[in-house]
Amino acid sequence: MSSARSTSPSDTDANTPLPAARPRRNTARDLAQIAVFAALIAALGLPGALNIGGAAVPITFQTLGVMLAGAILGARKGVLSVTLFLTLVAVGLPLLSGGRGGLGVFVGPSVGYLIGWLLGAAVIGWATARLLPRYAIAPALGWTALGGIVAIYLIGVPVFAAITGTPLGAALLGSTVFLPGDILKVVVTVLVAKGVHRAWPGLIESRQWPWARRAGQTGSGETE
Repeated sequence: MSSARSTSPSDTDANTPLPAARPRRNTARDLAQIAVFAALIAALGLPGALNIGGAAVPITFQTLGVMLAGAILGARKGVLSVTLFLTLVAVGLPLLSGGRGGLGVFVGPSVGYLIGWLLGAAVIGWATARLLPRYAIAPALGWTALGGIVAIYLIGVPVFAAITGTPLGAALLGSTVFLPGDILKVVVTVLVAKGVHRAWPGLIESRQWPWARRAGQTGSGETE
């Protein structure tokens, strides 16, 4: 007959591994970073806007600030910085290029692009977290273009077409006037982000791609 050894609470506490402590978020630093990039987006509107061929949607440098926010701060803080900027615009501050501000800009032809900035920053930030710590140039260019061009156009072009009554195909064709400048912004964003993440690693916590996690779970199941 085997005798069971009684386990005291102290033994249990000593033998049970404690959960890993989660790093405490520096809220003050996060808020400062969000504010700085909201200010950067505003500052990039100071040179003004270009209206090529009488386009209803102006070409600005502010999309560069949106891309940089996602690529340097990550999805959460990048989106929050864009949200802060748009909130300041909504309350009337003339922060958009050309000195535009107020609720009126959110019913104009460019509102879809402004909303698209949120999606663009989210996509770029999400992908950047998974490209780190290496942050290879080629995939970074591809993902930044996906967020900074495709995601923004995905919302901006249909909304522009709906507000102006332009056929969607014609609106899409007309948006190609933005492409050269946007491609240049993508390149600048990746080069700047590469240097920033090399100099200050840890700004964005590195993450795994979803398919990499699934592959790891499948492999562990086969091993068991």
